[in-house]
Amino acid sequence: MTLLLRSLALQPTPRRPLWLMRQAGRYLPEYRKVREKSGGFLAMAKTPELACEITLQPVRRFGLDAAIIFSDILTIPDALGLQLRFAEGEGPKLNNPLRAENDVAKFCARAESGGLDLEYVCAACRLAAAALPAEIPLIGFCGSPWTLACYMIDGEGGGFWRARAMRYSRPDLLHSILQTNARAAAESLCGQMQAGCKVAMIFDSWGGLLGEDYEEFSLRYIRETVAAVKAKCKTPVIVFSRQCAAHLAQTAKCGCDAVGVDWQIPLSRAREITGGKIALQGNMDPATLLADKKAVQQEALKILRDYGNAPGHIFNLGHGVDKNTPPENIQTLAETVRSHILP
Repeated sequence: MTLLLRSLALQPTPRRPLWLMRQAGRYLPEYRKVREKSGGFLAMAKTPELACEITLQPVRRFGLDAAIIFSDILTIPDALGLQLRFAEGEGPKLNNPLRAENDVAKFCARAESGGLDLEYVCAACRLAAAALPAEIPLIGFCGSPWTLACYMIDGEGGGFWRARAMRYSRPDLLHSILQTNARAAAESLCGQMQAGCKVAMIFDSWGGLLGEDYEEFSLRYIRETVAAVKAKCKTPVIVFSRQCAAHLAQTAKCGCDAVGVDWQIPLSRAREITGGKIALQGNMDPATLLADKKAVQQEALKILRDYGNAPGHIFNLGHGVDKNTPPENIQTLAETVRSHILP
């Protein structure tokens, strides 16, 4: 069993497994070369050979303990007819956002009748899984139903004012979108697992926007997604809800095997809250990687010591790698974590 899978099962490991959210990206010169030749992000994500190559790049360079398939959470709304595009310098946009009741009705009917065609993601998973060494598992992922809904309703990133307002003005419509998204997310994850991924991850990037409504509009549907994936694929699931430390105890009981922890709460406190009954992933502030190598090393050791020697820790960041991160700092991080041998 690989280091990552052992940690997810709360089994002892000789050292902490390490992988990083957004580990394949613009900070890598080899990634930028592929992007220049490909014609842009969406072309790379939809070309299985390119997506596979990008998936492998950080594992080759840094010797990380897991790969995560190169894709995007918005492949699901794109497959369901909302038409994803990436405007240069502006981030992702959806051409057909869900604003009116008729929009939502058509979206839900389309999802119910047409299924989810994400074969290009599955093809990339098959290629990457075949190319990776046996000790390096491939992680598949999707956005949480709420996080997907934020983009689906607003049509682009930002404050997600329309999505947030819909929970007050038309909660019935929002629940319809979320229910549809939960089914689509589970279908997407199971497709990736069947294509060779060994771990599923759900990114609830915008759960922190919900405050006290987190259970009703986010966690409820994460729970449904996890249950569906577990029932069909029997694979470990990691859930990362950003800026949701106040809801950590609830999230840990959603049926997942590990909870991602951002940098706003110490891992030792997270262990107290969860009672050591679930694995924890995290939680270095990505901004640390913009400092010097000494600071990277010191912060990594601080996090390792804060968690202690108990099993069940997966070293990661509290969010994704920033595009301005020097690759040599990630190399320092990898060397520091690898050299921290557990008793």
